[in-house]
Amino acid sequence: MKRNIYLEDLPWEEALASYLDHLREVEALYPGRPELILAEEALGRVTAAPVYARISSPHYNASAMDGMAVRSIDTYGAFETSPKRLEVGKDAIAVDTGDPLPEGYDAVIMIEDVHFTQPGVMEIIQAAHPWQHLRVVGEDVVATEMIVPASHTVRPIDIGAILAGGVNKIYVHPRPRVVILPTGNELVQPGAELKAGDIIEFNSRMLGAMAESWGAVAMRREITADDFESLKAAISSAVDEADVVLVNAGSSAGSEDFTAGVIKELGKVLVHGVATKPGKPVILGEVNGKPVVGVPGYPVSAYLGMVNFVRPVIFKKLGAAPPVAETIEATVSRKMVSPMGVEEYIRVKLGQVGGKVVATPISRGAGILMSLVRADGMIRVPRLSEGYNAGDVAPVELFRSAQEIGETTVIIGSHDNTLDVLANYLRLKYPAAALSSAHVGSLGGLSALKRGEAHCAGTHLLDEETGEYNISYIKRLLPGRDIVLVNLVYREQGLILAEGNPKGIRNLEDLARQGVSFVNRQRGAGTRILLDYMLKKLGLDPDLIHGYDHEEYTHMGVAAAVKSGAADAGLGIRAAALALGLDFIGIVEERYDLCIPAEFWETPYIRRLLEVMAMPQFREEVKGLGGYDLRECGKVVWRTT
Repeated sequence: MKRNIYLEDLPWEEALASYLDHLREVEALYPGRPELILAEEALGRVTAAPVYARISSPHYNASAMDGMAVRSIDTYGAFETSPKRLEVGKDAIAVDTGDPLPEGYDAVIMIEDVHFTQPGVMEIIQAAHPWQHLRVVGEDVVATEMIVPASHTVRPIDIGAILAGGVNKIYVHPRPRVVILPTGNELVQPGAELKAGDIIEFNSRMLGAMAESWGAVAMRREITADDFESLKAAISSAVDEADVVLVNAGSSAGSEDFTAGVIKELGKVLVHGVATKPGKPVILGEVNGKPVVGVPGYPVSAYLGMVNFVRPVIFKKLGAAPPVAETIEATVSRKMVSPMGVEEYIRVKLGQVGGKVVATPISRGAGILMSLVRADGMIRVPRLSEGYNAGDVAPVELFRSAQEIGETTVIIGSHDNTLDVLANYLRLKYPAAALSSAHVGSLGGLSALKRGEAHCAGTHLLDEETGEYNISYIKRLLPGRDIVLVNLVYREQGLILAEGNPKGIRNLEDLARQGVSFVNRQRGAGTRILLDYMLKKLGLDPDLIHGYDHEEYTHMGVAAAVKSGAADAGLGIRAAALALGLDFIGIVEERYDLCIPAEFWETPYIRRLLEVMAMPQFREEVKGLGGYDLRECGKVVWRTT
């Protein structure tokens, strides 16, 4: 079958502007007929008309205090040296907060300021001024006053004001109905029995949740097969009942990507392909006056397509403006190279270290949904830029609040599953705090400390000459720095093998056998240094190991490679093997420490970690992972001074 081609490769801003212009021409952007709904059910809805008060609030002069209603003129002349007496029932009447003011009275004296000298007689030592401690008619809302304007998103406080103004029903713009069509022969519903080649259909749930969060009504349809006529029928049906149609997957240029062709046959394709990475193969179309968007299948691309193109359409149909993302200036921790001509979206971890916010890039693949889950923000690299150098300052769109970023402990360095447990218990003990960990290897972590990009680094670097962990590397890489080395765990390193060990691997020497494939850790990782040390002791040339250059950045990545059959063996921790039901041959116990610059030792970033490390619940959960010993957890094992 002939392959499709992209019609254009526009900057996304130009693509969006031309798309919105076309939708305005066909009147596809305007909200539908206003709905009259109960004000108490209007939270999050957008007003279609101004809301005016029918009555004043309060609608009578009311006492603002518990006390005695008086005529202010009767209180003149009251002083501490010459108290004034008033007859209860004649000159003063008891009122509670909210009571109507008795006719002829114009002030209230708080009950605390009243002294009863005898039954029926009260004494005051300060005069009351007119309208003292009263809520006058219309103090809050005046009849005919505008409470909220049109195109206003209703908040909880607005509901209270609207009801106080005597308005029980208001007109709002209807919520756009967004139909989501997942497509692909490889898709199966969540919970189905999986076989090789199956992909769980989660995108439509994610896209639907995004649309709902923006105020739309999401309507998910069943999976449509990769077939032109089936997709054509599904889109035609969806257009009849929806305000916006999203077709997920099939938007690229492959032999089974039919979305652009179907939209073109049914209506118009305005844009096919934008200059973004990820998110290039988006389709912006229109059928019968309805926006039809081809959303890429890769989840990160799908997310960006929704944010850049679908969100503006939904808010236009709601009669509202999209909220502006909170941004912050951050120092880039390492070089980010980006292709010219394409706006790239780089997910980053953030933390405030030594007075500056540091941004560390994480996975950049279009299919890595967890990069969005783990990210604290996103850096947009302009299309006419080649990226950022380490130390550059860049704007970051925040996924978390700036306040939360400021309470985040930043750990950069070697990966260990214990860090996830540590982050979880830190959040449980201190809900406003967080832990951000980036896995760049032990050497990378020490380099990050040198550049002032982290509060501490996870490290397990073995000195081949002394057999000691970490200290010689710290002395060499961080000279002159006052460093505290705290143990987190001792852990078992060894060979992670496929279940049942079908290749019969017994030791490191077997890695050089014909037909055995290996997965390694990245250069600079403590596990990689440990492997090279052991291979050197055995006199085994790394070039003899098939897969020595096949790298993963975490122990779980190594385990996943073995689990998938991409490798027969990898060096990693027992906990990773146990997590995926793999075999394991233990080789060595190693010490995994947190390297902490002394200037952070007394800060909340570190004190909170030490408190969590002492928690019995934390220790029990770590032990349950397998392969860990916490005999020195939280103990200072070395300090430079």
